[in-house]
Amino acid sequence: MTNLDSVFQALSDPTRRAILARLIDGDATVDEIREPFAMSQPSISRHLKVLEQAGLIATRIEGTSRPRSIEPAAFAAIEDWLKQYRTIWQANYARLDDVLGQLKHEEETP
Repeated sequence: MTNLDSVFQALSDPTRRAILARLIDGDATVDEIREPFAMSQPSISRHLKVLEQAGLIATRIEGTSRPRSIEPAAFAAIEDWLKQYRTIWQANYARLDDVLGQLKHEEETP
């Protein structure tokens, strides 16, 4: 089970979001992930650790390399959590559309 608190805490950092954006393109090692950032390898590794603890990425061992990859199950848990609110928001917007339509109708009617 994904802990949404740790997921949202991990996503709160722009560097970690950028790392995830990079991993959408495919698996990458620490050095490949670090390239676009002006950060040391230990700093990037700390960000990767937070992402991995949140369940957003996974690490596998390939010889001496340890590529990281996106963990889709964590994003599915976020999507499931958001779905319940999406229904509420859509209902609220539908009611707002009705009110605005009624106001427009009243303005057009002499």
